[in-house]
Amino acid sequence: MAAERIFGAQPLARAIAAIVAAGGSDAREAELVAQSLVAANLAGHDSHGVGMIPRYVDALAEGGLRVNRHPIVTHDAGAMVALDGDLGYGQVIGREAMAIAIARAREHGLCAMALGRTHHLGRIGEWAEQAVAAGFVSIHFVNVISRPIVAPWGGSDARLGTNPFAVGIPLPGEPPFILDLATSAVAQGKVRVAYNKGEAVSPEWLLDDRGNPTADPRYGVVEPLGALRSFGLHKGYGIALACELLGGALAGGGTGHTGERTKRRVWNGMLAIVLDPARFGTQETFAAEARAFLGWLRRSPAAPGFDRVRIAGEPEREMRERRGREGIPVDATTWEEIAAAATKLGVERATLERVAAGG
Repeated sequence: MAAERIFGAQPLARAIAAIVAAGGSDAREAELVAQSLVAANLAGHDSHGVGMIPRYVDALAEGGLRVNRHPIVTHDAGAMVALDGDLGYGQVIGREAMAIAIARAREHGLCAMALGRTHHLGRIGEWAEQAVAAGFVSIHFVNVISRPIVAPWGGSDARLGTNPFAVGIPLPGEPPFILDLATSAVAQGKVRVAYNKGEAVSPEWLLDDRGNPTADPRYGVVEPLGALRSFGLHKGYGIALACELLGGALAGGGTGHTGERTKRRVWNGMLAIVLDPARFGTQETFAAEARAFLGWLRRSPAAPGFDRVRIAGEPEREMRERRGREGIPVDATTWEEIAAAATKLGVERATLERVAAGG
């Protein structure tokens, strides 16, 4: 069996859309989900890419994911709005929820949008990108309700989700600053990818089932399960708690203590703050200071192992260009899992292969 398959972005997206459609999604939803997943692969975040499909298919079967859903407004205070995701595909709910927040920010200058009970929102940086494309700054606190997979600082078993945090800032004269990070040492999907590839991970990422650091990714994927560690020791843990309290409790979707190890669902809550930077009246100062600071920052001599200083968002843009040109790699184990998931929904392996190959 080949160690890796290489796919063109659009044929791969069409293959994934066929699987999503077979699960009951209409054509628009299937395309949005597929394009979002493939975009994560293009950006180099395979943890949030097409490898999520097997889990989505299992969540459909369990009832933890519902098709063809849209955000429901549960509270409307103008510049503050609360939404319920109705357990729909996060790739659709997230896009539509952000569209609401952006429209409110355009009207009021800012919007605080609380979104609860949506299925996996995918790469949160996508929603920051949506905001900056409209000229807005955005800040995102996200919690995860699934099986707990991250140990609290000072604890030895899993009590938290990976609880992402993201910030998007439009920059004058250049692409935006897009900070998107899991508050765990690494996204859980990266451990899954390493396990599927048969690769070791950093012991700084993971604890085994006895609470000891381990380089074996199995403890993040199969029983007996261990726990991911938070990034930056107590600092990442503190941000993870903020995400739980703001993206979960305040947003109204619940918190991680309700997660179940046996369920394949991934429910997210998000508090997103979207603001129009032009309303501060500091546009000229911001433009001058941003250019001056970033220019000064980038003049730092490259450290050993680096070619230059980058800011958040640049690595993804570079990878997007490279994979758009060379294709998207998918390891053989992940592709077999995707094919098996497709079969569960009645998509034949031959059809999947043909579409993914561009046929």
